[in-house]
Amino acid sequence: MSPKHSTPFWRSSMKSFLWAALVFTGSWSQCQEIVDGAEEVPALKSLKLVPVQRPSNLQEFITDEQAALVLGKALFWDMQTGSDGVTTCATCHYHAGSDTRHVNSVSPAQLHAGRTDGSMILRRGVNAKLNLRDFPFHRLADANNRHSSVLSDSDNIVGSQGVLLEAFRHVQPRGGDEARVLIPDAVFSKSGTNTRRVTPRNSPSVINAVFNLRNFWDGRAQDVFNGVNVFGQRDAGARVMRADKPSEMSPTTIRLERSSLASQAVGPPLSDLEMSADGRTFPDIGRKILGLRPLARQQVHRQDSVFSGQVHSTGRGLMHSSYLQLVRRAFHPRWWQGTQWVERHGDGTVRLISPPKAPKANQYSHASWNFALFFGLAIQTYEATLVSDDAPFDRFAEGDPQALTSQQIEGWRLFNSKGRCAACHSGPEFTNASISRSSTERIERMIFASRPPSLDAFGFVNTTGRHVVYDNGFYNIGVRPTHEDLGLGAVDPFGYPLSEARVFYQHKLGELGLPMPSFPPDSLRSPSADGSFKTPTLRNVELTAPYFHNGGTLTLRQVIDFYNRGGDFKDQNIADIPPDITELGLTAAEKDQLVAFMRALTDERVRHHKAPFDHPELLVPNGHFTDSQGGIERDSNGRALSQWIVIPASGRQGFGVLPNFLHIP
Repeated sequence: MSPKHSTPFWRSSMKSFLWAALVFTGSWSQCQEIVDGAEEVPALKSLKLVPVQRPSNLQEFITDEQAALVLGKALFWDMQTGSDGVTTCATCHYHAGSDTRHVNSVSPAQLHAGRTDGSMILRRGVNAKLNLRDFPFHRLADANNRHSSVLSDSDNIVGSQGVLLEAFRHVQPRGGDEARVLIPDAVFSKSGTNTRRVTPRNSPSVINAVFNLRNFWDGRAQDVFNGVNVFGQRDAGARVMRADKPSEMSPTTIRLERSSLASQAVGPPLSDLEMSADGRTFPDIGRKILGLRPLARQQVHRQDSVFSGQVHSTGRGLMHSSYLQLVRRAFHPRWWQGTQWVERHGDGTVRLISPPKAPKANQYSHASWNFALFFGLAIQTYEATLVSDDAPFDRFAEGDPQALTSQQIEGWRLFNSKGRCAACHSGPEFTNASISRSSTERIERMIFASRPPSLDAFGFVNTTGRHVVYDNGFYNIGVRPTHEDLGLGAVDPFGYPLSEARVFYQHKLGELGLPMPSFPPDSLRSPSADGSFKTPTLRNVELTAPYFHNGGTLTLRQVIDFYNRGGDFKDQNIADIPPDITELGLTAAEKDQLVAFMRALTDERVRHHKAPFDHPELLVPNGHFTDSQGGIERDSNGRALSQWIVIPASGRQGFGVLPNFLHIP
């Protein structure tokens, strides 16, 4: 983010920008103003020119990419994948790749501190309905002055509701249902009735996530996929089963680079906040899913861009008899053809056994054991097609001078100059967390004015600030006090910092197979990671409210106000705040121009659910029914009754527009 390490600017690459300025203003004088400031505006580049990266060894795993695409899209949208038979990946990513539910969508910040007791406060209560008056969560008397009186403040998070808190027992022998037992939930419950749990971070969009080097807000989804979990090479014990011949099966490690989407995909299915009963494993999911017909409970549009010609005669699901059929078609036999079974013991050890006549709950076929591998790579194959590269900005960058309005052009100029937006949202991906920006320099240096004075390279005292190192694309911008959620500053289950900059200072990059930066560690440069989060893309941002990792900001204008005042908690978080988080002095007109420009990043195919953003039908839980006393209604098994949003199936031509969060325009 310092000038030394920011994206270079090119004065000579402004032809389409200047032509558009002339067309809309009709004035050479105004055009000359843009020329004079051209060094502040980067080269225009459409997202169409950014290649989708793929693992170099993908062919060792996937033999039919079209079959893998069918498998991935089916798994992403199939409600059968959740422990409750309802909650799937798409449940939190059905609207422009994100979530617009506003009933029972609040989570307490303290979940990040590992607390699960009743002392955590849900300020609106469980099953509450958010409204416009709740936003922003940090409300000031003067939106342009972070030091003005605080009118209200909440440390709660607008997340995504998932499953009830339950314990997994086993997969039922027939029908694919899971045996589960309710566990009393001290946080997400009312009068002893469990409600659907809510994630402690806002759901980011999966659209264009293929361009991210790492995924999740805290970056824990590694860009190397190990075939088992989100942590890549951090988990030295991760193994899949390989059988080059059906009778020769053995555990092996795998490494697929450029596969953060696969790493990310295998996280939520095991989360007891999102999709899973506590204790369920991926082999359990495999045992359940492999025998089921894809999407059997959901309508599929006959003109679906991926499923066309494969829709079941009933209109529900696909004609493929089972997911196992698709796995065998998509993946190399070495990953599913083994004739031995895997038996898992309570201490985590496994052994290979002959095929049992009556499999026990801890015994799995080869395909079931490797189901995380299939799930991750198939969903990555699908999500890699979710690229929104036809926004007005892209057409403008391709030479159409009428694609942007004059107000949007001025907003683009501000975005790259006074607004300082491009310091973190760079390139056609509009994020520094992209592969193209971060893969060559995963760790960077930056001067923090807040750090104590230090000696520079020539032995002189640097009184303007101190160099720190940080993970490229991850920043603490003062949304909430750092202690509420460390984000990138947390530690993984294996003892490594999530921050690669901190791993660097521990001299352990080699242990994780990570490249060394172009500079050595020294005592004058300390890592910054606490309270840092991945910079999200701004593409389709008008459709993905609420904003920031806590979902505490409702509108794009509120977002601009936040940056204009230098954040909300800059002073409390000062040790980790980058220099571009500062007062900007934007006028009301300039704020409007920035908002107008960000609306130019919307691909209308996303808004209208057109290919490749078309999809099957989806039933989305949206809070619970209540009785006349305000209590939660329950079914005969004691489970809270959910209310539903029905998202209709769409084909390649899409359908009408679904409302944004709280129906904001």
